[in-house]
Amino acid sequence: MTRAGGLRGGLGVVGVILGLVLGAGVILLVMGLGKRFAREAVPALVDLPGGAWMVGGGLGVVTVLGVAGWLRCASGLSDRTRLARGLHAVGTAVCCAAAFGPFFLLLSGLPGRNCRSESCAYIPGTGSAFLAYVLSAGLVGWSVHRWTGARATERAAVERERVRRLRKKGKGKSRGARQG
Repeated sequence: MTRAGGLRGGLGVVGVILGLVLGAGVILLVMGLGKRFAREAVPALVDLPGGAWMVGGGLGVVTVLGVAGWLRCASGLSDRTRLARGLHAVGTAVCCAAAFGPFFLLLSGLPGRNCRSESCAYIPGTGSAFLAYVLSAGLVGWSVHRWTGARATERAAVERERVRRLRKKGKGKSRGARQG
């Protein structure tokens, strides 16, 4: 190994370590700012008309819509232009944030397990909002799942009927079967 190769390898290792440290710092900063934002926003949300139950139900519906959009965006085609793929990735990220954001927002309002400071105290109304969130996300998600399953079953039945009618006319067979 030459000296120049060893130096480049060493700089690569240092670069990877520095990238990991900076990445961890950014992740911790974002998580801390997100928790601080949530601790400030949750009391204002819980005080809205309708109370904590309405806020939890609304955030549950937002989560279901985010998951539906995320699943729809995640199954994209790869033969698009670079701009279209970039916009598709942004749309997927927004749907992912809509799917997970409300959960973590309400979760940050619950009391910390081993924290005794004021910043970890229970925010009144968060427990009932979280319960309403879980119930609404579960019920709306289940009903959307049932609805999409029923639509898929209906489409399959229509396609089977179409193929049956074609076969009855003799057009649903392969060319070899029709000629032979």
